[in-house]
Amino acid sequence: MNQTMRHPQPPFEADNAAKTGPPAYEPERLARVVLSRLSEPGDAMIGRWLGQVAATDLVRAIRDGTVPDHPGLDATRLTGYQARLPGLDPAGDLKRVREVGGRFIIPGDTEWPSQLDDLGDGRPVGLWTTGTGSLRLLALRSVAVVGSRACTAYGAHVAGELSAQLAERGWVVVSGAAYGIDAAAHRGALAVGGMTVGVLACGVDVPYPRGNAELIRRIGAQGLLVSELPPGEHPNRFRFVLRNRVIAALTRGTVVVEAAMRSGALSTARRARDLNRHTMGVAGPVTSELSAGVHALIRSGDATLVTEAAEITELIGAIGDDLAPERTGPVLPRDLLEPAVARVLEAVPATAEGAPIERLARLSGLPPDEVLQRLYELGSLGYVERHGAHWRLVRRR
Repeated sequence: MNQTMRHPQPPFEADNAAKTGPPAYEPERLARVVLSRLSEPGDAMIGRWLGQVAATDLVRAIRDGTVPDHPGLDATRLTGYQARLPGLDPAGDLKRVREVGGRFIIPGDTEWPSQLDDLGDGRPVGLWTTGTGSLRLLALRSVAVVGSRACTAYGAHVAGELSAQLAERGWVVVSGAAYGIDAAAHRGALAVGGMTVGVLACGVDVPYPRGNAELIRRIGAQGLLVSELPPGEHPNRFRFVLRNRVIAALTRGTVVVEAAMRSGALSTARRARDLNRHTMGVAGPVTSELSAGVHALIRSGDATLVTEAAEITELIGAIGDDLAPERTGPVLPRDLLEPAVARVLEAVPATAEGAPIERLARLSGLPPDEVLQRLYELGSLGYVERHGAHWRLVRRR
């Protein structure tokens, strides 16, 4: 396929050459900025090309229409890419994100999380980030907490509690900065001084949703904001869905707190499952539609039921290092009795007249002398009392 459509020299070359002051960006980074403008997140066509050629060569080939034949590539798609080329200013985009304290990281950078490579052809061409810390290091010990935007008070409480507990254990909480469960998860981590990462479906300089503007600002100050979309880009329905694959790939596992049967949070869970990440769910009221999707995940075996942070970290943490404590009921005083003493106590009937030594020996299977000894021990502990020749249980008031 060879298109004759021509454009001026590649924008990453022209702009970089025109820059007289620092910083001077390497062509590959500038070319990937161009690609982030030309394509939508998860564009498998761009991903396949980048598996074969450098980004600089790919942008030049798109400009000149000299790209080789590829399955799914047609004149309409190529024309769409070319239509977005004029007026692009990759160096300007990098300057814009730098002015808000951000950066653009690409594969090969020390900060690039290698687990994103599991997305194959759908791997991001680069990530725009703003905030503190290294994304690669933070992602190594991270967990996604996601769920419904229109969550219940129960869901918001559970998401906040789980996230706070995870943050206190040194885990990074990742979510989408949306209303509902996402916001509760971020706030839970922030409340205990923990680290949290917000993966956005818009530019990192666009506070969306507006109602979460202050929360998003706090995430950027105390944690990290991450997006595939360049500065100034706004979200749409498809970008939210595509964003979920990054959340799933970036983290060690995904916890769904509340989700209806058609919730977008379920797409994150399914992505996590397909990427061989741990998928977990929190049960809710069986009468709640907002828990129906989570219950379906658990029932199908696609998610593991979790109720606290310790159970989450046991699944996604280091083998043998993050074990959850065994959950048991309360220890009662009679649980501490020696076996022989407990056998005699079980033999004493719960009747007013009680029973003689001979019957208690027969019921407990112990010699009469030992039964008598154990009865006096039980008497000193307040369990039984003597009533003539019989022994009976002490009635509790």
